Amino acid sequence: MSEGATLVIRLGYRGAGFAGFAEQPGVRTVAGELRRALETALRRPRELTCAGRTDAGVHALSQYVSVPMGEDELGLPGARLLRSLVALTPDDISIRGLYRAQAGFSARFDALSRSYRYRIATTEARPVLAWDHAWWYRGSLDVDAMARAARALLGEHDFKSFCKASSAVDKPTCRFVGALDVRRVEEAGEELVAIDITGNAFLHNMVRTIAGTLVEVGRGHRDPSWVAEVLAACDRAAAGPCAPAKGLTFVGVEYPENNLVPWD
Repeated sequence: MSEGATLVIRLGYRGAGFAGFAEQPGVRTVAGELRRALETALRRPRELTCAGRTDAGVHALSQYVSVPMGEDELGLPGARLLRSLVALTPDDISIRGLYRAQAGFSARFDALSRSYRYRIATTEARPVLAWDHAWWYRGSLDVDAMARAARALLGEHDFKSFCKASSAVDKPTCRFVGALDVRRVEEAGEELVAIDITGNAFLHNMVRTIAGTLVEVGRGHRDPSWVAEVLAACDRAAAGPCAPAKGLTFVGVEYPENNLVPWD
């Protein structure tokens, strides 16, 4: 198949039923379900590249996946392909849009930044609509202290302390965090604590470990200045726990302007 363009799929998924995004033998994954749907609809083997692989239980609102397409597929009607993919994917995956990019475009390597939101429910009452996508902490949190502590993580740093130890061996661990906010929000009538973070890329378990570390500050077990010490230690043992996967949502990706146009 000679390359003519790149199909870019924007999709969301509820992570509870998946062993993560990346395909793995013998388990259900987002990539496995999407590949089966694409290969059924297009009747050819497909290579998938995603903007950021998510772990088991993590959700996504706007994950992006790039798929090389042949010259003979450039006239494929987008509306028809969208309907086919919606019909062929399970109900915990949402095909939210189809886009066209130049040949060679990569959802991973052409991304400028990725954004996540981590949600925490701090009420004594069990969350209702947020149950499947928030950590039910059941304790009070000092959100202002968490926000102050988070400032130490802005900018470019070595985030080795916030990376799963086995994933940091002989790999670069410097990343740039452009935004990191902690605030109270209301979603569907429920009050939550939201940790919103945007960076150029993220290490394995980085966002969840940042969340777990900030909660240690919020619950009063650590001073806000401790987070800067954790960062400087470059040691996973120095940080707080890795927060539960179900509280994390991959929110979106930024690409260079005009890289993606609707696949009509």
